[in-house]
Amino acid sequence: MIYFALKPNSILRIIGKLFTKFIKEITVAARTGGGDPDANARLRKAILDAKAGNMPNDTIDRAIRRGTGAEEGVTYEEITYEGYGPGGVALLIESMTDNRNRTVAEIRHMFSKNGGNFAAAGAVAWMFEKKGYIVVPKAAKSEDELFEIVSDAGAEDLRSDEENFEIITSPESFEAVSSAIKAAGIEPQVAEISMVPKNYIKLEGGNAQQMLRLMEALEDHDDVQKVHANFDISEADMAAA
Repeated sequence: MIYFALKPNSILRIIGKLFTKFIKEITVAARTGGGDPDANARLRKAILDAKAGNMPNDTIDRAIRRGTGAEEGVTYEEITYEGYGPGGVALLIESMTDNRNRTVAEIRHMFSKNGGNFAAAGAVAWMFEKKGYIVVPKAAKSEDELFEIVSDAGAEDLRSDEENFEIITSPESFEAVSSAIKAAGIEPQVAEISMVPKNYIKLEGGNAQQMLRLMEALEDHDDVQKVHANFDISEADMAAA
């Protein structure tokens, strides 16, 4: 994202939303797994993400203290919502909220406004698998070199698109594979535990544009942490959005 092309108030809004998501993840990670990042992989990852987003250390520390109960703060509930987008695309929405009634009403409205259907728990979750997901640019290494690095570390699959390599791991092997990639001098563009689709649905034209509008609305919501979807949209349709 090119911050210098935006108005100052737009910059602050983007940073504020990003920091809110970081704070929620750190708080919940500390609450569920303890405040020691060395013993809590989820918290360790959340702190690394927050630092990469230039969040101040004192803000990170406060979020940890709130999670462990050492400092008073809002209690967030983790809820995953499910639904269908245009063209039958499956969506999983990971949220953290202090008011589940407000959040579900707002997300339900986003689906209906953008050609989707809110669904019951379990409707689409089976279409995804929890995996480690790492993306590196093709310029970093040849496919053979990268395959050797990640397979030795325990990766399950190496995929290729026009510009990047995608590495899929089990959740248990994610840290080992991610560390091996960084040790080889490669900086991942994406490195996260994610819900990876088992199959993809190709969208074009109006369905593609409507799907992208739904994704934008969901990702912009303060209570939404991550959105997983199984659509396949061409670069041309992406650019036209």
